[in-house]
Amino acid sequence: MFNKSAAEQLQLIKKGELGIEELVRMYLERIEAYDQGADGLASVSELNPRALEEARKMDSQKDRRAPLFGLPILIKDNIDVEGLHSTSGSLALADNLVHKDADVTANLKRNGAIVLGKTNMTEFANYMAEYMPGGYSSRGGQVMHAYDRQKNPGGSSSGSGVAVSAGLCSAAIGTDTFFSIVGCATLNGIAGLKPAHGSLSLRGIIPISHTLDMAGPMTRDLTDALHVYSAMRDTPFEEVKPKNVKELRIGVNPFRTKRVPEERVAMTDELMDILKGEGAFVDVVHHPHKIAEDEIMHYEFRHALEAYLSTSNAKRKTLAEILAFYEEDPEGRMPHGYKYLRKALEEASGKMDEPEYMQALKTREAYRREVYQSLETFDAVLMSGHTGIMHFIGAPSVALPIGMAKDGTPMGMILYGKDERELFSAALTIERYTERVPLPQKYE
Repeated sequence: MFNKSAAEQLQLIKKGELGIEELVRMYLERIEAYDQGADGLASVSELNPRALEEARKMDSQKDRRAPLFGLPILIKDNIDVEGLHSTSGSLALADNLVHKDADVTANLKRNGAIVLGKTNMTEFANYMAEYMPGGYSSRGGQVMHAYDRQKNPGGSSSGSGVAVSAGLCSAAIGTDTFFSIVGCATLNGIAGLKPAHGSLSLRGIIPISHTLDMAGPMTRDLTDALHVYSAMRDTPFEEVKPKNVKELRIGVNPFRTKRVPEERVAMTDELMDILKGEGAFVDVVHHPHKIAEDEIMHYEFRHALEAYLSTSNAKRKTLAEILAFYEEDPEGRMPHGYKYLRKALEEASGKMDEPEYMQALKTREAYRREVYQSLETFDAVLMSGHTGIMHFIGAPSVALPIGMAKDGTPMGMILYGKDERELFSAALTIERYTERVPLPQKYE
């Protein structure tokens, strides 16, 4: 059951061949066995005590038309879920018991999903210290990679990524400012979808930057991701179908290829050769990596965080109060430091009127126009090298698993584009030519 896609599980639920309580109970038992305790994966931070009760009620319902009816999902610890805590991985916000769902959470519930619980994450979405280990937080400890405990479990959405890869939920929700969904997905052998900026509401999400942040689904495959993404929206996303491979137009961006493992480059090169042989158009496109993301995050973080805290149930309402909490016990509460938090407090006014910030926004808009113009030629661009341009300009991106590396860990690829529908359609076609990633042997 745990290696089935969410779509397959939903089909069984709607036919009455799989009980929702049965599925929820199986996941809860699996989380207890593999995730909790000293030797666990530590991907789940908190469980929903009402999950079984909610599942029993849904089992008794005759109307099962809701798109995600009875599907158990996990939600990242910076996204509000009524009755659970939102801490962004920080002990400083451990008292933030939420009384109202984030908009994306409310939409998921309205569309039939059951919130199984919350996932651990890199503290403050990895906007804390320069050398913060991926998946570490003062509240949740260290998230472990499900295929190899010595490997990096990914960016700030590591708990969601590991939970999906280990089969601890039907789907999970992450957030992405700069690779936290799509980058994390590639490391865990799953699909990840970061929508175009503005496609989803950010209300009820502990932020880094309102200009760059976005929530999105993390699932076994892209079809599941699109299904969950549609349910996260205020209005459904019209069904997307794969393109004819002969009509496919793919760009390959080799920027900083040396930053990418050679094995992954070889796998994506082979994939592009196969697609060209099938009739797809493939050409090189050049887009840069980092432009002015750091400046935008630096000046927006304090303002955005304090705006969220002002209406939250957290005792600490300001960045200064959070830093004071850390400084009471530096070794226990901030063993890796808090460089970015300190700089945001000391250098950013919180008013977002600094000349450097205003220039960064102008630079973003200029690059957005330039890159979008170059993307007119392509349905999707493969991030063959290492570029974050899509995150900077707010373009949609997806991650797809492409197979297993020689060391037994999964490999993935990232695609981005100008238009969501064109990108998703192209990605569905490309996914047909990739190798399915199995569950980790220990968790089969």
